[in-house]
Amino acid sequence: MTTQKPLPALFRYIPALDSLRRYTLHDARADVVGGLSVAAVAVPQAMAYAMIVGLPAEYGLYTAIVMTAVGALLDSSKQLINGPTNAISIALLAAIGQVGDQTQLIQAAIFMAFFIGAIQLAISLARLGDLTRYISHSVIVGFTAGASLLLVLDQLKNLLGQKSVGDVHDHFLVRFARSLSEGGPIHGPTLLVGLGSIALVLALRFVKKRLGWILLPEFLIVVIVMAALTAVFRFDQLGVRVVGDIPAKLPEFALPRFDAEWLREFASSALAIALLGLLEAIAMAKSIAAVTRQKLDLNQQCLSEACANLAGSFFSCMPGSGSLTRSAINQQAGARTQWAGVVSALAVAVIMLLLAPYARFIPRAALAGLLMLTAARMVKLDDLLYHVRVSRFDAAIVVMTAVAAFAISIEFCVLIGVVLSFMLTVPRTGNMLLTEFVEADEDHVRERLAEDKPAEDVLVFGLEGEMFFGASTSLDQHLESIEARVTERTKVVVMRMKRARNPDAVGLAEFEHFLGRLRSRGVAVLLAGVRAKTRDAMERCGMLAKVDPEHVFLEQAVRQTSTQAAMRLARKLAGRTDVEAAGTLD
Repeated sequence: MTTQKPLPALFRYIPALDSLRRYTLHDARADVVGGLSVAAVAVPQAMAYAMIVGLPAEYGLYTAIVMTAVGALLDSSKQLINGPTNAISIALLAAIGQVGDQTQLIQAAIFMAFFIGAIQLAISLARLGDLTRYISHSVIVGFTAGASLLLVLDQLKNLLGQKSVGDVHDHFLVRFARSLSEGGPIHGPTLLVGLGSIALVLALRFVKKRLGWILLPEFLIVVIVMAALTAVFRFDQLGVRVVGDIPAKLPEFALPRFDAEWLREFASSALAIALLGLLEAIAMAKSIAAVTRQKLDLNQQCLSEACANLAGSFFSCMPGSGSLTRSAINQQAGARTQWAGVVSALAVAVIMLLLAPYARFIPRAALAGLLMLTAARMVKLDDLLYHVRVSRFDAAIVVMTAVAAFAISIEFCVLIGVVLSFMLTVPRTGNMLLTEFVEADEDHVRERLAEDKPAEDVLVFGLEGEMFFGASTSLDQHLESIEARVTERTKVVVMRMKRARNPDAVGLAEFEHFLGRLRSRGVAVLLAGVRAKTRDAMERCGMLAKVDPEHVFLEQAVRQTSTQAAMRLARKLAGRTDVEAAGTLD
């Protein structure tokens, strides 16, 4: 018999290295195809997402290189692609849009990447990644709807060729209204370029669907076509704004600028974006895992997001997260491991070095059209209606998060959604259940029905749920209802504790007081199905010393269940003569 050697520490923390232990040539071919397919979409997307924030296009490309590579090496998910995303870019715009000139804006974006990464790292090191499962998916649905509308409104001025009007400190809706009314007339050539880009993308998607060419990079094709038309017909001389010069160089190492004022000013925004980034990445990873049946490590996923943002901040990157579109393309292209993300990052770097001189002709209106189409595809109407119809609470989360996204601010809407999620989760986890049982034929007990005659000498109840401070109100109400059922004829109360879990000091203190009150009334309390951990907690706090050892029946018993043993003793204490014939099933 051979024993499996434990994984080296490096393999545990860098899942991409672990995948090399079983890596084949077939995996390599699939990863190359997946990575190149992702790169074809990543280049125009990265440039467009940088434009959302107001950054030069190359900073989006830097993020698609560094963050994608680092995230891929550390990702728990084998197909998730990290990098600049629509949602994070919109949130970042809301957070740092008030920063003055472009130089400061660039430094603020890089600082936010570091800040967000540090927060995510703290969440990962504290192993709080699992807490994200208590945040409703309705938060993502509502945020996506609100952010999509915000993105369309924000890019409308670029599509129409109007100037942005308004102070950076003005609310977004104020700036939007002023840009439409005071930003000048609609520029015809710019509008034609934008609408032409949208039309060409839709036409390519139609062809792609009819012919089954799932890997056709329609965004990249449109960007190349529009840049070529602009270069040939000199649309830029007609007033069509273009991206401008992009340096043909890779990102260089540089320390982010640390500013104490920014630390205070952006703290709440960084926290909101950090949570949003984790939710976005985990939601994508779970969606992929549902198809591939891969087991995810949520804390490892949080670690990968943290390290990707932190590493990016030292190479002039903006914050990012897991990408919906690029991850879907990676999966559809057949990528097998995390190395597809590394291939994508390398391909973006090569494209940037070779094609950067030609990127200056890319019209901003074309990128605006692509962003609007992306925003439209972000909202899945069926998913939105599903969450709105399921329950009023889900509907409230979706509506309040969506409205807050553009009416207040992106980062505030995320915090609203998180708070509402916890408002839904905490009462449910703190709600213990109480069930009354009655003696049945053939030595069984069953749940008491409305028509059952209530017992008098022996009462049987079952507690179920987390017996902790959050459930204290619910537990107290249940114990009071049990005491109300006790009469002068009651001799014994049997408490089935098998499903009462994880007691803490508050829960045990309330239960001990309950036992004392019944004992003072001359009623014996038998504890059936007590779990080993519950018994240990009772012993540590001294509660067991106040209870007759014969009245405590552990969860596992020999020949008979703990409830059977407790019921036999209960009948005996109640003075019955049919003890030998009595019994129950646990």
